[in-house]
Amino acid sequence: MVPERLRPVLDVANELAVLFEAAGARLYLVGGVVRDALLDRLSSHSDLDFTTDALPSQTESILGAWADNVWAQGKRFGTIAATKGDRRVEVTTHRAEQYDTASRKPDVEFSTAIEADLARRDFTVNAMAISLPDLQLVDPFDGVGDLAAKKLRTPLSPEVSFTDDPLRMLRAARFIAGYGLEAQPDLFAAVTRWRGRLDIVSDERVREELDKLIVVHDPGPGLWFLVRTGLAEEFLPELPALALEQDPVHRHKDVLAHTIAVVQRSRPERIVRLAALFHDIGKPKTRSFGPGGAVSFHHHELVGARMTRDRMRALRYPADDIDKVSTLVELHLRFHTYGMGWTDSAIRRYVRDADGLLDELNELTRSDCTTRDASKARALAARMDELEKRIGELRQQEELAAIRPDLDGRAVMEHLGVAPGPVVGRALAYLLEVRLDEGPHTPGQALELLDQWWAAQPESARS
Repeated sequence: MVPERLRPVLDVANELAVLFEAAGARLYLVGGVVRDALLDRLSSHSDLDFTTDALPSQTESILGAWADNVWAQGKRFGTIAATKGDRRVEVTTHRAEQYDTASRKPDVEFSTAIEADLARRDFTVNAMAISLPDLQLVDPFDGVGDLAAKKLRTPLSPEVSFTDDPLRMLRAARFIAGYGLEAQPDLFAAVTRWRGRLDIVSDERVREELDKLIVVHDPGPGLWFLVRTGLAEEFLPELPALALEQDPVHRHKDVLAHTIAVVQRSRPERIVRLAALFHDIGKPKTRSFGPGGAVSFHHHELVGARMTRDRMRALRYPADDIDKVSTLVELHLRFHTYGMGWTDSAIRRYVRDADGLLDELNELTRSDCTTRDASKARALAARMDELEKRIGELRQQEELAAIRPDLDGRAVMEHLGVAPGPVVGRALAYLLEVRLDEGPHTPGQALELLDQWWAAQPESARS
């Protein structure tokens, strides 16, 4: 019995299989779609990957008669992509490729054997296929057994697999975290030995894999794998550098364990998770010891924000991502600076400084509480609840999302009779500070405040 939600997938697969069979070719569902189908994790809207013994030109012809759109950019690697309706498929000719040791780009050799194609896959759990239309499982490397036993293995030796394509080492962390698999000893040892091969992988591809890892439900096991194999040293050395004790006298948990716990606690959204990953990276550089061995990390949020920018630039993150994540890192302690309570002015400044990232900042702040002291955790949660309640109440009274001066630059120039220049900027900065402290004013009140400010300015500052 085929699960009803999978029927649309198989309907498309069998429709294509009939076309390939009529052309004298075999067609197989392959890779992740097979793995997820066996785990009952396949969505009816999943993209479908196929492999075939048909050559690329023949595949292009078959898909051209069936699809709404066909893309042949990957033709020299044997891959033809197509869409029909909202369904996207990729069909790749069986490959048995060889890799240049200085590149991830393979010398493609087409094959007529499905087993040769599966042997080149990254992990055994991805090296399975379903023949169509008879729905027979092809599993020469016991991927089904490894799924059941929660093992992560490579079809060929891990040394061959990882030297051929070093990105697979980073991908291993995602499969460990996302599918609850355990790296087998030879795989772990191979990553540890060959981790330096990652330097031939582009920064963009490394970044993409990191992004995929951190948004799985529980990325913790994958992050520990990166640290323990040494792979993190190759692209994110700030992470293993956190393996220091916060308090060498009382032996509190180290910053690395805390950081990974914060990532695990935060909701699986990319920007939030990246901020959680980076939020304490400034601690090693700012650690100092006081009387009795007490440890402190003064201004680690500011140092960490700069380090975050540097690392994200190195990984070729978009500028908008860098701005958001570094802002969250810089502000992640702001909540704790208001220990005496939240005045309306403090709330306005907190919202203003969050700069459209208020929900993300609050999520990071909540996740940053990893204490085992239940009473302390409850107290911190209660304070955050109170802050969010106060923000909601103040939002009903005034516009918090885009706090700005009660007058614009044109009104300032007209009222003071001044030309554009620094004096206008100083006047607007003053009005913004008053707005943050006191809340919104009527235009008349704002003009009175502007007159008071202007009267206090020395003649030398009026131009």
